[in-house]
Amino acid sequence: MTTSTTKPYDAEEIEAARKLFEGPWDFVWASTKIDDLPPMVGQEIAFAGRSNVGKSSLINALTRRNALARTSHTPGRTQQLNFFRQVEHEEPAGAGSTGSKRSREKPVPVYSPHAPTIVDMPGYGYAAVGKEKVAAWTRLIHDYLRGRANLMRVYVLIDARHGIKDVDGAVLETLDKAAVSYQVVLTKGDALKPADQTFMTEATFDEIKRRPAAFPEVLLTSSETGAGMPEFRAAIGRVLAERA
Repeated sequence: MTTSTTKPYDAEEIEAARKLFEGPWDFVWASTKIDDLPPMVGQEIAFAGRSNVGKSSLINALTRRNALARTSHTPGRTQQLNFFRQVEHEEPAGAGSTGSKRSREKPVPVYSPHAPTIVDMPGYGYAAVGKEKVAAWTRLIHDYLRGRANLMRVYVLIDARHGIKDVDGAVLETLDKAAVSYQVVLTKGDALKPADQTFMTEATFDEIKRRPAAFPEVLLTSSETGAGMPEFRAAIGRVLAERA
């Protein structure tokens, strides 16, 4: 389900986006501080959301990988920026070597220049995490958002059962002030009845439509049923094509 002022996604866009996320993905980098970020290669999209919003599950559903992003029953588990890239193909290790040693080495992944790098950001709003750790996460996130020229869009995940809370609003305010383009994606849509899905999608759109950095579209998704995932992939494909 989508509430939007933008052009609907057609079958061609949805199929192209399906192919964009097809294939294996790898975890490639983790950063706990700003001077440990990977080089800027290609386009990046980032995922932010409250702890326990279903961020890891949604990333796994997006890429159709069961365990790409680590899911946990313990909120606040993600404490770093995690980077994932799509593997285009693999090349034999030790191209200049011969013999049995080369045969034992793992193939070297070559990453796709077309698919975006996915960035899983630390969850926010979990009270049981110490204040110092929360402050460190916050600094890391803010520094990343301000300094990443290849960041195409941040997808802010909101639990469809609860809507935008004060802690979410503070994050949206930060993105607005930093002029970082973001889009709101509702998770766990399968937990709502159809009428409530419509109400929450429209109510969320009303809350964000006047925000300066918000993309004027709200997507309702479910990592459990796959609902909304084709449109979500198409939304990502469209922004990547527009900013290529």
